[in-house]
Amino acid sequence: MSVAPQTMAPQAGAPQAVDVAAARPRIRPLRWVAGAVLLVLVAQFAWFVVTNPKFGWPVVGRYLFDPNILRGLGTSLLLTVIAMVLGSVLGVLLEVGRMSGFRPVVWACTVYVTVFRSIPPLVQLIFWFNLSYLLPRISLGVPFGPTFVSWPTNSVISSLTAAIIGLTLHEAAYMAEIVRAGITAVDGGQRDAARAMGFTARQSFVKVVLPQAMRVIVPPTGSQFITVLKGTSLVSVIAMTDLLYSVQVIYNRTYEVVPLLIVACAWYLVVVVGLSLGQRRLERHFGKGQR
Repeated sequence: MSVAPQTMAPQAGAPQAVDVAAARPRIRPLRWVAGAVLLVLVAQFAWFVVTNPKFGWPVVGRYLFDPNILRGLGTSLLLTVIAMVLGSVLGVLLEVGRMSGFRPVVWACTVYVTVFRSIPPLVQLIFWFNLSYLLPRISLGVPFGPTFVSWPTNSVISSLTAAIIGLTLHEAAYMAEIVRAGITAVDGGQRDAARAMGFTARQSFVKVVLPQAMRVIVPPTGSQFITVLKGTSLVSVIAMTDLLYSVQVIYNRTYEVVPLLIVACAWYLVVVVGLSLGQRRLERHFGKGQR
């Protein structure tokens, strides 16, 4: 004889069982409205850009790969690389000086960082380009003593030299701050543990502190690289033939200002996107231990 299973009636007030498999995303009408408005605005902007003849898209296509434009782009990239390499080396030295226990060096490095972070790069470029006003000749010799050799300042400080000096000195101050942030982000217990394992100070810094600090240093350094690239457009004020100056020379002759500025913007966009992708790869490389 079989016995029918007994079912228990749900008690009043008990929570109802929910079938998760039948769950559906909740409809959010405000999101749909916002998405539709955004789509309409983007479509209107794209229509304005494509149909407005004043953008001069045929002119953009004609000058996009012009040899003068490409030479200006090369100059901008060269300036960026030189300023970043020299600025990074000088920035690391400045931070090492600030970490030393020798007070005069600490004060000198601190004053440098404060001064060069405070002065805009455009002012520095103009100042270095006009250095001959203060110093007609650059000389080597004994301080307050005889001079061994000297040169006219205008023959040494060209527009290229002034650009490299101005951008490098400005960049070094920021890189010193970035390196300081990375090193101080590493917990002091890591150094104590390294010393307890018998590491020297150099081994502790290279094998323990630096790899962890790089995770903090790399992202702002990548952003700083992009900032320097865009900052090279300032050298056009000292008549250096970077990308922006090359564009200005052409539109001063043809009066096609907007199309030529679009050419410059397009190249800046291409380079910045490439640098951003490289930065992401570096961040993933130095962030392996965090995943």
